[in-house]
Amino acid sequence: MSDYELRTVLDSSGGAGDHDSGLSESELMHCYRSMLMVRAFDDTAMKLQRSGRIGFSIPNRGIEATQVGAASALRTTDWIFPSYRDFGMALYHGVSATDMMHNMFGDALDTSKGRQMPVHFSFEEPIHFVSISSPIGTHIPQGVGAAHAMKLRGEDSVALISFGDGGTSSLGFHSGLNFAGVWKSPAVFLCQNNGYAISMPTEKQTASDGFAVKGEAYGVPAVLVDGNDLLAVRQATAEAVARARAGDGPTLIEAQTFRMGGHSTSDDPSKYVPKELIDEWESKDPVPRFEAYLASQGLWVEGDRETLYSECMAEVKEAADTAQATPAPSLETIFSDVYEEVPQHIRSQGEEAYDLLRRKGDAGSGGGEFPL
Repeated sequence: MSDYELRTVLDSSGGAGDHDSGLSESELMHCYRSMLMVRAFDDTAMKLQRSGRIGFSIPNRGIEATQVGAASALRTTDWIFPSYRDFGMALYHGVSATDMMHNMFGDALDTSKGRQMPVHFSFEEPIHFVSISSPIGTHIPQGVGAAHAMKLRGEDSVALISFGDGGTSSLGFHSGLNFAGVWKSPAVFLCQNNGYAISMPTEKQTASDGFAVKGEAYGVPAVLVDGNDLLAVRQATAEAVARARAGDGPTLIEAQTFRMGGHSTSDDPSKYVPKELIDEWESKDPVPRFEAYLASQGLWVEGDRETLYSECMAEVKEAADTAQATPAPSLETIFSDVYEEVPQHIRSQGEEAYDLLRRKGDAGSGGGEFPL
């Protein structure tokens, strides 16, 4: 057992005592809808992948409260360095399902212009959402560097750096926490401990007593929180953000949660996750737990989930249809966005590519002239 006490706000029946979340009724409902949007996006993405229309997706079911609770403690001037299981952070802050679907299809309106895998979202607005990185942990020191730059500039912003339990075994985790501890960078480290790093269970990945304790080696205070309790995650993140803004340095948050699905659409969790463990966490599903809280506040009644989820599914379906109908990135995007002025060797390659398409009769070549 960890020496860190598990922080909770909501009990199993959704009661919160006299806790003040700091959220208005409309903000609480926005948190709820954001969780349902994650599920609708997940469900649609799975169907798109299974039908061969996209290549890949990452399930989020069970992690929604951690994502949305943490996001709710941020300002839009803050920066998010996400893991690939953070759909809810983008959706909470107003990134549209359509913009996310453009990335899933890698079309011409994808912010990465089709250069990234699906799920590797990157947005400048309405919040700074830095591109997800496939190599585990590489974004952690990058987030620390950005946080330190904010400090040097005198900006009142923080960097939320999110990663899974497997990310703590990366070199980036250790170097990132070390630098942030030394520099007192305005960074919040969010470890989503969902029990498995792909198929590797926690006990086979680390000999330490949990993940919060890892902050001690780097002088980074830590907190252990119930990741299926949206209000507890929000509270812990808000406190960490306040510390960071005040110049008191970083915090490590370990959110205990569980992904009730595969690591990705390429994964079969039944091969390594015991059924009884899945059943146990099904009973801790963060969505009905938050619904019980909303009901206690007079904001939710039986049947609301079905109605709202149908609305979310319709919105995501429209987004998918829009993205699927959007053309692929044009040929010149292979050569753009690297150099301010295209050097001659790249220009020569571009001219050869366009000439080849012209000779093949491909409409994408235009008149055969390299446009950059």
